[in-house]
Amino acid sequence: MDKVIITVAPTGNVPTKEMNPYVPVTPEEIAEDVYRCYQEGAAIAHLHARDRSGQPAADPEIFSEIMAKVKAKCDIVIQISTGARGGKTMEERGAPLDLKPEMASLATGSSNFPGGVNANPPALIEYLCHKMLANGIKPEIEAFDVAMITNAEFYARKGLIKTPMHFNLVMNVPGSIKGTPKNLFHMIEILPADATFSVTGVGTAHVQMITLALALGGHIRVGLEDVLEYSKGVPASNVALVKRAVRLAREYGREIATPDEAREILNLTA
Repeated sequence: MDKVIITVAPTGNVPTKEMNPYVPVTPEEIAEDVYRCYQEGAAIAHLHARDRSGQPAADPEIFSEIMAKVKAKCDIVIQISTGARGGKTMEERGAPLDLKPEMASLATGSSNFPGGVNANPPALIEYLCHKMLANGIKPEIEAFDVAMITNAEFYARKGLIKTPMHFNLVMNVPGSIKGTPKNLFHMIEILPADATFSVTGVGTAHVQMITLALALGGHIRVGLEDVLEYSKGVPASNVALVKRAVRLAREYGREIATPDEAREILNLTA
């Protein structure tokens, strides 16, 4: 099988140090955790920003600081979040894209989160698509449900997303598609034939979902954004989650992609 790209999502918008003491929050903490995960095999860092009070933020200055500190330590592929919790308006959510990261998240539809709506209306999606095209950024399509795959194809036909597309199949967010083998098989089955894909398993579905992804030739995402416990009652760390992902991948005969190999697989150098 092809080499596997491991993405680490170290922070997210929700986890706090009260939930898990290993959650990195400051730019220094995030950069150090990303570097340690890079040393263990992570090729992509999916980054969220927090303000000084620890709340989700879309402030380009904070993202710029995080990116600079990460780049000073390693050449990992940087992927920033444009998620709904960080910024409220289109302009706020799109502002960090002017920093020109190699990748950024793009949810191609709305869905439910446990405490509210993950709102991504058509005007916002098109706005973010235009900004990514203008800045030469590869979108990672965050598919929290089936329709987000078909909607991404709609935007690709309009010329707003370049092909081949890359998807992250986000399984088991409460309120969105449940993380079951049957659901994952269906999501993979309806992907465009030329697409690449990664799988995220949230919470208790984490190990099963990433293991299935490895068996099916996909890539995987791990990190404290998605899972806070390594096993029941045992707090996870980003490094421990990456190490486990590497072990699982090698059990399936999958070698680990370096950042430059990830760039080639995802056509980031085109």
